[in-house]
Amino acid sequence: MHDVVIVGAGPVGLFLACELGLAGCSVLVLERAPEGRSPWKADPLGMRGLSAASVEAFYRRGMLDPLLTASGVHDDPGANLDTDEPSPPRGVSHFAGMMLDPAQVDVTALPFRLPGPAMEGVMTSLEAVETVLSERASKLGVEVRRGVTVSAVAQDGESVVVQAGGQEYAARWAVGCDGGRSAVRGLAGFEFDGTEPQFTGYVMLAAVADPEKLRPGFNLTPTGMYLRTPAEEYIGMLEFDGGAFDRSQRPTREHLQAVLRRVSGTDVTLTDVRLASSFTDRAMQTTTYQQGRVLLAGDSAHIHSPLGAQGLNLGLGDAMNLGWKLAATVHGHAPDGLLDSYTRERLPIGAEVLDWTRAQAAAMRPDPHAQAIQGVLRDLLGTRDGTTYVFKRTSGSSNRYDLGSEHPLVGRNSPDLRLEDGTRLGDLMRDGRGVALDFSLDRSLRRSAMGWESRMRYVAGPARNDLGLGAVLVRPDGTVAWAGDRDPDRKAFEQAACHWFGAPQI
Repeated sequence: MHDVVIVGAGPVGLFLACELGLAGCSVLVLERAPEGRSPWKADPLGMRGLSAASVEAFYRRGMLDPLLTASGVHDDPGANLDTDEPSPPRGVSHFAGMMLDPAQVDVTALPFRLPGPAMEGVMTSLEAVETVLSERASKLGVEVRRGVTVSAVAQDGESVVVQAGGQEYAARWAVGCDGGRSAVRGLAGFEFDGTEPQFTGYVMLAAVADPEKLRPGFNLTPTGMYLRTPAEEYIGMLEFDGGAFDRSQRPTREHLQAVLRRVSGTDVTLTDVRLASSFTDRAMQTTTYQQGRVLLAGDSAHIHSPLGAQGLNLGLGDAMNLGWKLAATVHGHAPDGLLDSYTRERLPIGAEVLDWTRAQAAAMRPDPHAQAIQGVLRDLLGTRDGTTYVFKRTSGSSNRYDLGSEHPLVGRNSPDLRLEDGTRLGDLMRDGRGVALDFSLDRSLRRSAMGWESRMRYVAGPARNDLGLGAVLVRPDGTVAWAGDRDPDRKAFEQAACHWFGAPQI
């Protein structure tokens, strides 16, 4: 029997498998696709934007350099780190197809921003992400079985049995990371609620006889939207048809050409279509992320339109949040309610992302009311405050879990605090343990941290920029669990450590 069976070997399932493997759990991953490579995962169809929070997750597990190499990123996103002053981001992306200027971001308004190797987002591909994660999972002893389709899930109070490919796989826990059409979600009886689609979207690799008729970039039109990228054959488009296209069918060249002509207002001609797929803005979410011994992460728990490229980042956040909590539960030292906090923390974040994509779809509708809203939004997004607001949302820096503390840093993703000797917080988190950083002159928390060595690393010393803190406790997922002032309260620290890491070892 394995500790955990994960269904789905995409980025979310593999990242979760790495987290569990790092913590010493036995993990089996079941994947329906017979092989990992696919043109839908490679450049350009598989291109995705990793947010700063997602890149930081790779950095904290020692996978940033392999990720940059696999992604073909030759410049260092964390260059010029000798300063401890925040710098502007290099990109902000868009909102509802309206591009934003990164120079407009007010870095002084960003919560606790410090320079670090992973402070910026990265353009990558699903293929690159899965390659890095697959190699790490293999080194950690994770077993991946491909070409098996899940047909049944049964559980009792002690275990879960997943039936796939004519065999049964028993585990103490099971996690569905098998995408928007998740078999695990349906078989385990999760409720899935939300809103129906307003549009059908299409992506394709197609040859165009007259490409000069299509403007590059995002183009909002009176009849929809189309996107033409530097990769000349890549075209995306939205038609607000209420999701009427039958997505069980592959769109034909004639259908795609007709839609492109309608949304572009031109008589452009497609001469050949190599690959094409469709999607909608159907936005759904499960009412809980856990049913007994079965949990969900990524698109299995929530689906939405790809507007804003939030799906991959949201799923990686799920995996980072769940991994250490499930591992602690497997090993028997999780405090009461730790695994319950996965749903409590991540479900609201998922709901916010669904609303973020709904707002963009509403603003892009080809009707006079939405076009009036676009005019207002363009004015707002052209301001410093408006651009900063969007950057906070898309970078993940606005995310904050309610951990019951009024301290403004608690519940947020920790900045990459750096000690005077050059050691960074991210360097200290590679083994998957939590970290207690003690900046106080008398190292007042050293004795209090004893007993948690297997779950929490204690490090003391002055910081290059301590942000006015005396000490900070960071969970394995990078979330600040407790923060103290110049004279940290030892009792409060011990209470926080017990709350998140269980009773100390005597």
